[in-house]
Amino acid sequence: MIELFQRSIFEENLALSFFLGMCTFLAVSKRVETAFGVGVALIVVQSISVPLNYLLHAHVLSAGALGWAGLPDVDLGFMRLITFIGIVAAMVQIIEMLLDRYVPALYSALGIYLPLLAINCAIIGGSLFMVERQYDLAESTVYGVGTGIGWALAIVTLAAVRERLRYANVPEGLQGLGIAFIVTGLLSMAFSAFVGVRVL
Repeated sequence: MIELFQRSIFEENLALSFFLGMCTFLAVSKRVETAFGVGVALIVVQSISVPLNYLLHAHVLSAGALGWAGLPDVDLGFMRLITFIGIVAAMVQIIEMLLDRYVPALYSALGIYLPLLAINCAIIGGSLFMVERQYDLAESTVYGVGTGIGWALAIVTLAAVRERLRYANVPEGLQGLGIAFIVTGLLSMAFSAFVGVRVL
């Protein structure tokens, strides 16, 4: 489990290894505070939605999963993607309401990017990878938390670098997204240094 947790944060980072969720990743990484807020929201959504999607997949959607209901021949696998999106959208809506109520400054700072988490491909990708790799409930939970932390770590790191780059002499043609893409590539290489490293 520790190896899966470490791998999901560094080696298989959804943002820097699979380049999932890049629209939000690049757009919200201008300020550390905003990036941190989106990162925490993504950790919460990913930590809840991946295990919840596992339960739906294992007990409702996969072939033969409805045997408990007397429908052993029913295969609802074709509904997997839309069901996963629905679960993620519900989680994002709950977080949006909580932020609006208790942290209105962060809610305003996130703007349109918070509802976009509902269709963030990093969140959907985490659930689809969980199904593809056939994780059990415990592994799905660890993977959900790890991928959320990894994505949040990557966006906060990028935001910190981009804040420093505001005071750097960046060539005019690379200012803005150009330098952000270069920094993202360098961060990806830095995170790949953890490939093969094991904690225990």
